[in-house]
Amino acid sequence: MSDIQQLVEQYIAVWNETDPAARRRGIGAVFAADARYTDPLADVTGPDALDAVIAAVQAQFPGLVLTLGPVDAHHDIARFTWELGPAGGESLVVGFDVVAIGDDGLVRRVLGFLDKVPAAA
Repeated sequence: MSDIQQLVEQYIAVWNETDPAARRRGIGAVFAADARYTDPLADVTGPDALDAVIAAVQAQFPGLVLTLGPVDAHHDIARFTWELGPAGGESLVVGFDVVAIGDDGLVRRVLGFLDKVPAAA
């Protein structure tokens, strides 16, 4: 397994982590301290803001999990699809992210796109 594949899997695990302390540890292991995350609903920098975004998504969609799709990577950039839904059920949200990885092997930048969003989101 490539280092980038493993990092992306850890990234998805952070989004699925519901224990706040474990999630913060995961953020520290995956993201650079000054990492920026941008999607149509958020534009934040740093671990506190990123943790708040993840917690808000979990509160909006309780019990749902992110599932990773194929990862395509080259150099220090990866793109991948993901789906958010009940385990084993139909996805309510579908999107893809592009991540830039720093020399330290941590995510420095995330550009997120939403392909399917529930009308009430």
